[in-house]
Amino acid sequence: MKKIIANITIISFVFTLLFAALYSHTENGIILSLAITMGTTLYHFAMRLAVGFFYDRTMNNKANLSKWWYQPKKIEKQIYNMLKVRNWKGILPSYQPELFDMQKHTWNEIAQAMCQAELVHETIILLSFVPILFAKLFDALPVFVITSALAAAFDMIFVIMQRYNRPRVIKLAERERKKYEK
Repeated sequence: MKKIIANITIISFVFTLLFAALYSHTENGIILSLAITMGTTLYHFAMRLAVGFFYDRTMNNKANLSKWWYQPKKIEKQIYNMLKVRNWKGILPSYQPELFDMQKHTWNEIAQAMCQAELVHETIILLSFVPILFAKLFDALPVFVITSALAAAFDMIFVIMQRYNRPRVIKLAERERKKYEK
């Protein structure tokens, strides 16, 4: 998955430059639309890589599991049931599946990686709305709002999955800790 995202970022960068250069020579509206589309795609993928890099360097998959932010909230179970998270959580891809490998990591380490993954996706959700700032420049507010909302909704799915799974993983980590204490 990491390689796919990096390749999409590179390709969208090249096409953004290409279409921007073509537009500067032709002033064709379709080419401008393609340049904006590629530029927005570039932003969303490059931003995802940058946010992940930032959290990898600052947190290194270490999180205080007792912090309020990571604790399940009362309404979450109702939301998970309504969204039927149990039915679809297993089909989502993971950016770095090795971080969640039970053969390589303890349950506690996996829970901490889940906290970091949640923060990455929450930050991406917020940053997904930055392109709206450019809507007036291109006179295309609806397009920027729709693409930003869809990008944010996509990442919200991963936040939900992390929050849904983490209490179970923390219980397994507690069992593991008690087992080693004996």
